[in-house]
Amino acid sequence: TSLITFLYSLFFWIRFENDTAKFQFVETIRWLPYPNINFYIGIDGISLFFVILTTFLTPICILVGFYSVKSYKKEYMIAFFICESFSIAVFCSLDLLIFYVFLESVLIPMFIIIGVWGSRQRKIKAAYQFFLYTLMGSLFMLLAILFISFQTGTTDLQILPTTEFSERRQILLWIAFFASFSVKVPMVPVHIWLPEAHVEAPTAGSVILAGILLKLGTYGFSRFSIPMFPEATLYFTPFIYALSVIAIIYTSLTTIRQIDLKKIIAYSSVAHMNFVTIGMFSLNIQGIEGSILLMLSHGLVSSALFLCVGALYDRHKTRIVKYYGGLVSTMPISSTIFLFFTLANMSLPGTSSFIGEFLILVGAFQRNSLVAALAALGMILGAAYSPWLYNRVVFGNFKPNFLLKFSDLNRREVLIFLPFIAGVIWMGVYPEVFLEC
Repeated sequence: TSLITFLYSLFFWIRFENDTAKFQFVETIRWLPYPNINFYIGIDGISLFFVILTTFLTPICILVGFYSVKSYKKEYMIAFFICESFSIAVFCSLDLLIFYVFLESVLIPMFIIIGVWGSRQRKIKAAYQFFLYTLMGSLFMLLAILFISFQTGTTDLQILPTTEFSERRQILLWIAFFASFSVKVPMVPVHIWLPEAHVEAPTAGSVILAGILLKLGTYGFSRFSIPMFPEATLYFTPFIYALSVIAIIYTSLTTIRQIDLKKIIAYSSVAHMNFVTIGMFSLNIQGIEGSILLMLSHGLVSSALFLCVGALYDRHKTRIVKYYGGLVSTMPISSTIFLFFTLANMSLPGTSSFIGEFLILVGAFQRNSLVAALAALGMILGAAYSPWLYNRVVFGNFKPNFLLKFSDLNRREVLIFLPFIAGVIWMGVYPEVFLEC
Protein backbone atom coordinates (compact mmCIF):
# COMPACT_ATOMS: atom_id res chain seq x y z
CA THR A 1 0.00 0.00 0.00
CA SER A 2 2.78 2.45 0.86
CA LEU A 3 4.63 1.66 -2.39
CA ILE A 4 1.45 2.22 -4.42
CA THR A 5 1.00 5.57 -2.66
CA PHE A 6 4.58 6.52 -3.52
CA LEU A 7 4.17 5.55 -7.20
CA TYR A 8 0.89 7.47 -7.32
CA SER A 9 2.65 10.58 -5.95
CA LEU A 10 5.18 10.34 -8.79
CA PHE A 11 2.24 10.58 -11.19
CA PHE A 12 1.62 14.14 -9.91
CA TRP A 13 5.25 15.04 -10.65
CA ILE A 14 4.96 13.64 -14.17
CA ARG A 15 1.70 15.53 -14.83
CA PHE A 16 2.88 18.72 -13.11
CA GLU A 17 2.97 21.83 -15.31
CA ASN A 18 6.06 23.96 -14.68
CA ASP A 19 4.91 26.98 -16.68
CA THR A 20 2.23 28.14 -14.23
CA ALA A 21 2.30 29.46 -10.66
CA LYS A 22 -1.27 28.35 -9.95
CA PHE A 23 -2.17 25.47 -7.67
CA GLN A 24 -2.78 22.22 -9.54
CA PHE A 25 -4.88 19.09 -8.94
CA VAL A 26 -7.25 21.21 -6.84
CA GLU A 27 -10.19 19.55 -5.06
CA THR A 28 -12.84 21.21 -2.88
CA ILE A 29 -15.32 19.61 -0.46
CA ARG A 30 -17.80 21.61 1.61
CA TRP A 31 -16.99 21.34 5.31
CA LEU A 32 -18.44 24.24 7.34
CA PRO A 33 -21.00 26.61 5.76
CA TYR A 34 -20.11 29.29 8.33
CA PRO A 35 -17.56 30.81 8.40
CA ASN A 36 -17.21 29.39 4.87
CA ILE A 37 -14.49 26.80 5.49
CA ASN A 38 -13.92 24.11 2.86
CA PHE A 39 -11.77 21.02 2.65
CA TYR A 40 -9.65 22.66 -0.04
CA ILE A 41 -6.50 20.89 -1.29
CA GLY A 42 -4.01 21.27 -4.15
CA ILE A 43 -0.27 21.39 -4.79
CA ASP A 44 2.24 23.77 -6.31
CA GLY A 45 5.99 23.61 -6.91
CA ILE A 46 6.76 24.00 -3.19
CA SER A 47 4.47 21.31 -1.81
CA LEU A 48 4.96 18.80 -4.65
CA PHE A 49 8.35 17.51 -3.49
CA PHE A 50 7.36 17.42 0.18
CA VAL A 51 4.44 15.15 -0.73
CA ILE A 52 6.82 12.89 -2.68
CA LEU A 53 9.33 12.93 0.22
CA THR A 54 6.55 11.85 2.62
CA THR A 55 5.40 8.98 0.41
CA PHE A 56 9.04 7.96 -0.18
CA LEU A 57 9.97 7.73 3.51
CA THR A 58 6.89 5.76 4.62
CA PRO A 59 7.72 2.44 2.87
CA ILE A 60 11.30 2.86 4.13
CA CYS A 61 9.98 3.12 7.70
CA ILE A 62 7.89 -0.01 7.22
CA LEU A 63 10.92 -1.93 5.92
CA VAL A 64 12.99 -0.72 8.87
CA GLY A 65 10.45 -2.00 11.38
CA PHE A 66 9.88 -5.27 9.53
CA TYR A 67 11.89 -7.35 12.03
CA SER A 68 12.81 -4.91 14.80
CA VAL A 69 9.22 -4.32 15.96
CA LYS A 70 8.16 -7.27 18.11
CA SER A 71 4.91 -6.05 19.67
CA TYR A 72 1.74 -4.37 18.36
CA LYS A 73 2.82 -4.73 14.73
CA LYS A 74 -0.63 -3.93 13.34
CA GLU A 75 -0.92 -0.77 15.45
CA TYR A 76 2.63 0.21 14.42
CA MET A 77 1.65 0.10 10.74
CA ILE A 78 -1.61 1.97 11.42
CA ALA A 79 0.29 4.76 13.23
CA PHE A 80 2.65 5.27 10.29
CA PHE A 81 -0.12 5.25 7.71
CA ILE A 82 -2.10 7.83 9.72
CA CYS A 83 1.06 9.94 10.10
CA GLU A 84 1.64 9.73 6.33
CA SER A 85 -1.97 10.71 5.55
CA PHE A 86 -1.94 13.72 7.87
CA SER A 87 1.48 14.88 6.62
CA ILE A 88 0.32 14.78 2.99
CA ALA A 89 -2.81 16.70 3.98
CA VAL A 90 -0.65 19.39 5.65
CA PHE A 91 1.37 19.94 2.47
CA CYS A 92 -1.75 19.95 0.26
CA SER A 93 -4.03 22.16 2.40
CA LEU A 94 -5.13 25.41 0.78
CA ASP A 95 -7.32 26.46 3.70
CA LEU A 96 -5.76 27.94 6.81
CA LEU A 97 -7.99 26.16 9.34
CA ILE A 98 -7.70 22.80 7.55
CA PHE A 99 -3.92 23.26 7.59
CA TYR A 100 -4.03 23.84 11.36
CA VAL A 101 -6.22 20.75 11.95
CA PHE A 102 -3.83 18.43 10.13
CA LEU A 103 -0.71 20.17 11.48
CA GLU A 104 -1.79 19.28 15.00
CA SER A 105 -3.20 15.87 14.04
CA VAL A 106 0.27 14.74 12.96
CA LEU A 107 1.33 15.00 16.62
CA ILE A 108 -1.01 12.20 17.70
CA PRO A 109 0.50 9.23 15.79
CA MET A 110 4.03 10.53 16.45
CA PHE A 111 3.25 10.79 20.18
CA ILE A 112 2.11 7.15 20.13
CA ILE A 113 5.12 5.98 18.08
CA ILE A 114 7.58 7.52 20.57
CA GLY A 115 5.65 6.47 23.69
CA VAL A 116 4.87 2.86 22.70
CA TRP A 117 7.75 1.74 20.48
CA GLY A 118 10.50 3.92 21.96
CA SER A 119 13.79 2.27 22.85
CA ARG A 120 14.47 3.38 26.44
CA GLN A 121 12.82 4.08 29.78
CA ARG A 122 12.45 7.85 29.25
CA LYS A 123 10.27 7.41 26.16
CA ILE A 124 7.05 8.48 27.94
CA LYS A 125 8.66 11.71 29.16
CA ALA A 126 10.07 12.39 25.69
CA ALA A 127 6.67 11.77 24.07
CA TYR A 128 4.92 14.20 26.41
CA GLN A 129 7.68 16.78 25.98
CA PHE A 130 7.37 16.54 22.19
CA PHE A 131 3.56 16.79 22.33
CA LEU A 132 3.28 19.66 24.81
CA TYR A 133 6.02 21.83 23.28
CA THR A 134 4.56 21.64 19.79
CA LEU A 135 0.92 21.91 20.88
CA MET A 136 1.31 24.92 23.19
CA GLY A 137 2.91 27.06 20.51
CA SER A 138 0.16 26.23 18.06
CA LEU A 139 -2.61 27.51 20.35
CA PHE A 140 -1.51 31.09 19.57
CA MET A 141 -1.75 30.30 15.86
CA LEU A 142 -5.31 29.00 16.34
CA LEU A 143 -6.34 32.30 17.93
CA ALA A 144 -4.72 34.17 15.02
CA ILE A 145 -6.61 31.99 12.50
CA LEU A 146 -9.92 32.70 14.24
CA PHE A 147 -9.16 36.42 14.19
CA ILE A 148 -8.31 36.28 10.46
CA SER A 149 -11.51 34.35 9.77
CA PHE A 150 -13.72 36.89 11.54
CA GLN A 151 -11.80 39.83 10.08
CA THR A 152 -11.81 38.71 6.43
CA GLY A 153 -14.67 36.19 6.31
CA THR A 154 -12.46 33.51 4.76
CA THR A 155 -9.51 31.21 5.45
CA ASP A 156 -8.81 30.51 1.77
CA LEU A 157 -5.07 30.58 1.15
CA GLN A 158 -5.45 31.95 -2.37
CA ILE A 159 -7.48 34.94 -1.15
CA LEU A 160 -5.64 35.80 2.09
CA PRO A 161 -2.32 36.99 0.50
CA THR A 162 -4.33 39.67 -1.34
CA THR A 163 -5.99 40.82 1.90
CA GLU A 164 -4.39 43.84 3.55
CA PHE A 165 -3.87 44.04 7.31
CA SER A 166 -2.55 47.05 9.15
CA GLU A 167 1.12 46.89 10.11
CA ARG A 168 0.32 46.52 13.81
CA ARG A 169 -2.08 43.63 13.16
CA GLN A 170 0.45 42.00 10.85
CA ILE A 171 3.05 42.09 13.61
CA LEU A 172 0.70 40.52 16.17
CA LEU A 173 -0.49 37.84 13.74
CA TRP A 174 3.09 37.12 12.63
CA ILE A 175 4.13 36.58 16.26
CA ALA A 176 1.22 34.16 16.76
CA PHE A 177 2.23 32.10 13.72
CA PHE A 178 5.90 32.30 14.74
CA ALA A 179 5.03 30.78 18.15
CA SER A 180 3.86 27.64 16.34
CA PHE A 181 6.36 27.35 13.51
CA SER A 182 9.49 28.18 15.55
CA VAL A 183 8.88 25.18 17.83
CA LYS A 184 8.51 22.85 14.87
CA VAL A 185 11.69 24.07 13.09
CA PRO A 186 12.96 24.06 15.97
CA MET A 187 14.65 27.36 16.81
CA VAL A 188 16.63 28.22 19.94
CA PRO A 189 15.52 28.25 22.77
CA VAL A 190 12.51 25.99 22.03
CA HIS A 191 14.61 23.17 20.58
CA ILE A 192 14.97 21.12 23.77
CA TRP A 193 12.27 18.60 22.82
CA LEU A 194 13.99 17.45 19.61
CA PRO A 195 17.09 15.61 20.94
CA GLU A 196 14.97 13.90 23.60
CA ALA A 197 12.35 12.81 21.05
CA HIS A 198 15.01 11.51 18.64
CA VAL A 199 16.90 9.56 21.29
CA GLU A 200 13.80 7.84 22.65
CA ALA A 201 11.99 7.25 19.33
CA PRO A 202 12.44 4.01 17.37
CA THR A 203 14.58 4.23 14.24
CA ALA A 204 11.59 4.62 11.93
CA GLY A 205 10.16 7.30 14.22
CA SER A 206 13.42 9.27 14.00
CA VAL A 207 13.28 8.99 10.19
CA ILE A 208 9.77 10.47 10.06
CA LEU A 209 10.63 13.10 12.66
CA ALA A 210 13.76 14.28 10.82
CA GLY A 211 12.50 13.75 7.29
CA ILE A 212 8.99 15.20 7.51
CA LEU A 213 7.95 16.76 10.82
CA LEU A 214 10.92 19.15 11.02
CA LYS A 215 9.87 20.55 7.63
CA LEU A 216 6.43 21.63 8.86
CA GLY A 217 7.72 24.79 10.58
CA THR A 218 9.81 26.08 7.67
CA TYR A 219 7.05 25.09 5.23
CA GLY A 220 4.61 27.13 7.33
CA PHE A 221 6.91 30.17 7.19
CA SER A 222 7.14 29.99 3.39
CA ARG A 223 3.45 29.23 2.84
CA PHE A 224 1.78 31.54 5.38
CA SER A 225 3.95 33.96 7.37
CA ILE A 226 5.94 35.47 4.49
CA PRO A 227 3.18 35.93 1.84
CA MET A 228 0.38 36.89 4.26
CA PHE A 229 2.32 39.32 6.48
CA PRO A 230 5.00 40.93 4.26
CA GLU A 231 5.51 44.09 6.34
CA ALA A 232 5.83 42.11 9.58
CA THR A 233 8.23 39.72 7.83
CA LEU A 234 10.53 42.61 6.91
CA TYR A 235 10.23 43.98 10.45
CA PHE A 236 11.21 40.66 12.08
CA THR A 237 13.89 39.57 9.57
CA PRO A 238 16.81 40.81 11.78
CA PHE A 239 15.26 38.90 14.71
CA ILE A 240 15.07 35.69 12.64
CA TYR A 241 18.65 36.19 11.44
CA ALA A 242 19.87 36.61 15.02
CA LEU A 243 18.05 33.52 16.33
CA SER A 244 19.17 31.42 13.37
CA VAL A 245 22.84 32.38 13.63
CA ILE A 246 22.82 31.72 17.39
CA ALA A 247 21.18 28.33 16.78
CA ILE A 248 23.67 27.35 14.07
CA ILE A 249 26.73 28.15 16.18
CA TYR A 250 25.33 26.99 19.53
CA THR A 251 23.92 23.65 18.35
CA SER A 252 27.01 22.91 16.23
CA LEU A 253 29.24 23.42 19.28
CA THR A 254 26.81 21.36 21.37
CA THR A 255 26.98 18.57 18.78
CA ILE A 256 30.73 18.23 19.34
CA ARG A 257 30.14 17.54 23.04
CA GLN A 258 27.48 14.82 22.65
CA ILE A 259 28.18 11.16 23.41
CA ASP A 260 24.95 9.64 22.02
CA LEU A 261 24.89 8.92 18.27
CA LYS A 262 21.28 10.02 17.86
CA LYS A 263 21.79 13.24 19.81
CA ILE A 264 24.71 14.15 17.56
CA ILE A 265 22.53 13.85 14.44
CA ALA A 266 19.60 15.57 16.19
CA TYR A 267 21.62 18.66 17.14
CA SER A 268 23.14 18.84 13.67
CA SER A 269 19.56 18.79 12.32
CA VAL A 270 18.75 21.89 14.37
CA ALA A 271 21.74 23.67 12.80
CA HIS A 272 20.68 22.69 9.27
CA MET A 273 17.06 23.72 9.75
CA ASN A 274 18.13 27.14 11.06
CA PHE A 275 20.26 27.45 7.93
CA VAL A 276 16.96 27.01 6.07
CA THR A 277 15.31 29.90 7.95
CA ILE A 278 18.19 32.22 7.00
CA GLY A 279 17.67 31.42 3.32
CA MET A 280 13.91 31.73 3.54
CA PHE A 281 14.01 35.16 5.19
CA SER A 282 16.57 36.44 2.68
CA LEU A 283 13.42 37.02 0.62
CA ASN A 284 15.13 36.53 -2.72
CA ILE A 285 14.91 33.74 -5.27
CA GLN A 286 18.31 32.23 -4.47
CA GLY A 287 17.68 32.06 -0.73
CA ILE A 288 14.17 30.64 -1.00
CA GLU A 289 15.08 28.02 -3.62
CA GLY A 290 18.16 27.08 -1.59
CA SER A 291 16.08 26.68 1.57
CA ILE A 292 13.62 24.37 -0.19
CA LEU A 293 16.46 22.30 -1.65
CA LEU A 294 18.17 22.06 1.75
CA MET A 295 14.90 20.91 3.35
CA LEU A 296 14.59 18.13 0.78
CA SER A 297 18.27 17.25 1.14
CA HIS A 298 18.01 17.16 4.93
CA GLY A 299 15.03 14.83 4.60
CA LEU A 300 17.26 12.36 2.75
CA VAL A 301 20.63 12.79 4.49
CA SER A 302 19.46 13.05 8.10
CA SER A 303 17.00 10.17 7.66
CA ALA A 304 19.77 8.00 6.21
CA LEU A 305 22.10 8.85 9.11
CA PHE A 306 19.42 7.76 11.59
CA LEU A 307 19.08 4.52 9.61
CA CYS A 308 22.86 4.00 9.90
CA VAL A 309 22.64 4.48 13.67
CA GLY A 310 19.62 2.16 13.79
CA ALA A 311 21.59 -0.58 12.02
CA LEU A 312 24.36 -0.27 14.63
CA TYR A 313 21.88 -0.25 17.52
CA ASP A 314 20.09 -3.37 16.24
CA ARG A 315 23.38 -5.27 16.38
CA HIS A 316 25.19 -3.84 19.40
CA LYS A 317 22.30 -2.49 21.53
CA THR A 318 24.05 0.78 22.38
CA ARG A 319 24.31 4.27 20.92
CA ILE A 320 27.10 5.58 23.17
CA VAL A 321 30.07 6.62 21.03
CA LYS A 322 32.81 5.43 23.42
CA TYR A 323 31.74 1.78 23.04
CA TYR A 324 32.37 1.85 19.30
CA GLY A 325 35.59 1.63 17.30
CA GLY A 326 37.15 -0.31 14.47
CA LEU A 327 33.87 -1.11 12.72
CA VAL A 328 35.58 -0.80 9.33
CA SER A 329 37.00 -4.29 9.89
CA THR A 330 33.71 -5.95 10.85
CA MET A 331 31.12 -3.88 8.94
CA PRO A 332 32.82 -2.54 5.77
CA ILE A 333 29.61 -2.00 3.75
CA SER A 334 27.95 -0.15 6.64
CA SER A 335 31.11 1.94 7.15
CA THR A 336 31.18 2.93 3.46
CA ILE A 337 27.53 4.00 3.45
CA PHE A 338 28.01 5.84 6.75
CA LEU A 339 30.97 7.70 5.20
CA PHE A 340 28.90 8.79 2.20
CA PHE A 341 26.14 10.31 4.31
CA THR A 342 28.65 11.84 6.75
CA LEU A 343 30.23 13.69 3.82
CA ALA A 344 26.77 14.70 2.57
CA ASN A 345 25.90 16.01 6.04
CA MET A 346 28.95 18.31 5.96
CA SER A 347 27.86 19.61 2.51
CA LEU A 348 30.57 18.10 0.35
CA PRO A 349 30.36 19.45 -3.24
CA GLY A 350 28.52 16.97 -5.43
CA THR A 351 25.97 16.16 -2.74
CA SER A 352 22.50 17.64 -2.30
CA SER A 353 23.32 19.62 0.87
CA PHE A 354 26.04 21.63 -0.88
CA ILE A 355 23.62 22.98 -3.50
CA GLY A 356 21.09 24.08 -0.88
CA GLU A 357 23.61 25.70 1.45
CA PHE A 358 25.44 27.42 -1.43
CA LEU A 359 22.22 29.03 -2.70
CA ILE A 360 21.27 30.05 0.84
CA LEU A 361 24.63 31.74 1.37
CA VAL A 362 24.31 33.51 -1.99
CA GLY A 363 20.85 34.78 -1.05
CA ALA A 364 21.90 35.76 2.48
CA PHE A 365 25.01 37.58 1.22
CA GLN A 366 22.80 39.81 -0.94
CA ARG A 367 20.82 40.86 2.13
CA ASN A 368 23.44 40.89 4.89
CA SER A 369 27.05 39.84 4.39
CA LEU A 370 27.70 39.54 8.15
CA VAL A 371 24.85 37.04 8.58
CA ALA A 372 26.15 35.03 5.61
CA ALA A 373 29.65 34.95 7.11
CA LEU A 374 28.38 33.83 10.52
CA ALA A 375 26.11 31.21 8.94
CA ALA A 376 29.08 29.86 7.00
CA LEU A 377 30.59 28.95 10.38
CA GLY A 378 27.97 26.21 10.47
CA MET A 379 29.62 24.56 7.47
CA ILE A 380 33.04 24.84 9.15
CA LEU A 381 31.75 23.37 12.42
CA GLY A 382 29.93 20.67 10.47
CA ALA A 383 33.27 19.74 8.96
CA ALA A 384 34.54 19.45 12.55
CA TYR A 385 31.94 17.22 14.22
CA SER A 386 31.02 14.96 11.26
CA PRO A 387 34.50 13.47 10.49
CA TRP A 388 35.30 13.29 14.20
CA LEU A 389 32.19 11.20 14.84
CA TYR A 390 33.00 8.95 11.88
CA ASN A 391 36.61 8.51 13.01
CA ARG A 392 35.60 7.48 16.54
CA VAL A 393 32.98 4.97 15.38
CA VAL A 394 34.59 3.40 12.32
CA PHE A 395 38.37 3.66 12.75
CA GLY A 396 40.66 2.98 15.69
CA ASN A 397 40.92 -0.29 17.58
CA PHE A 398 38.04 -2.76 17.66
CA LYS A 399 36.65 -3.13 21.19
CA PRO A 400 35.73 -6.80 21.73
CA ASN A 401 34.83 -6.14 25.37
CA PHE A 402 31.81 -4.08 24.26
CA LEU A 403 31.11 -5.18 20.67
CA LEU A 404 30.63 -8.58 19.09
CA LYS A 405 31.51 -9.48 15.52
CA PHE A 406 28.07 -9.23 13.99
CA SER A 407 27.44 -9.59 10.27
CA ASP A 408 27.46 -6.58 7.98
CA LEU A 409 24.32 -5.04 6.47
CA ASN A 410 21.98 -7.60 4.92
CA ARG A 411 20.33 -7.33 1.51
CA ARG A 412 17.19 -5.65 2.89
CA GLU A 413 19.20 -2.93 4.64
CA VAL A 414 21.40 -2.25 1.59
CA LEU A 415 18.28 -1.89 -0.58
CA ILE A 416 16.93 0.64 1.92
CA PHE A 417 20.02 2.85 1.52
CA LEU A 418 20.27 2.71 -2.30
CA PRO A 419 17.41 5.17 -3.05
CA PHE A 420 18.82 7.62 -0.48
CA ILE A 421 22.24 7.49 -2.15
CA ALA A 422 20.68 7.96 -5.60
CA GLY A 423 18.58 10.92 -4.40
CA VAL A 424 21.51 12.71 -2.74
CA ILE A 425 23.72 12.35 -5.83
CA TRP A 426 20.89 13.33 -8.20
CA MET A 427 20.13 16.54 -6.29
CA GLY A 428 23.82 17.33 -5.98
CA VAL A 429 24.73 16.77 -9.63
CA TYR A 430 21.57 17.88 -11.42
CA PRO A 431 19.44 20.14 -9.15
CA GLU A 432 17.72 21.82 -12.11
CA VAL A 433 15.03 19.12 -12.10
CA PHE A 434 13.94 20.24 -8.63
CA LEU A 435 14.39 23.97 -9.19
CA GLU A 436 12.34 24.21 -12.39
CA CYS A 437 9.09 23.28 -10.60
